[in-house]
Amino acid sequence: MSRKRILIIDDESDIREIAKLSLTLTKQWDVLTASSGEEGGNIASEFQPDAILLDLIMPQLGGLDTLKLLKENKNTVGIPVVLLTATAKLAMKAEYTHWGARGILVKPFDPGTLGDQIEELLAWGY
Repeated sequence: MSRKRILIIDDESDIREIAKLSLTLTKQWDVLTASSGEEGGNIASEFQPDAILLDLIMPQLGGLDTLKLLKENKNTVGIPVVLLTATAKLAMKAEYTHWGARGILVKPFDPGTLGDQIEELLAWGY
């Protein structure tokens, strides 16, 4: 099985670094990072990651708008997206699912199990 490539889109540098270290150490995945939705969309289009971990609350282009852009772009429409949020509103879950989100992980996450949670949501290796 080839190494997975994950893109983390989050405006908080601490979250990006913790998630990157976690996924690199626990799963040996290649991890790309972006600090904004716009940057993340460009990286996703160019590098075609196996999955995207996307923060919902970001300045400028928020998570839902970023998700819509990813799903409307022919280069990124097939990339599974897992949302990352500190404020998981269940009422919004249907909208996120409508736009193709494969699941929601809540911050703060456990760095020791983050990779397992992503694998479970995306049914990798099961």
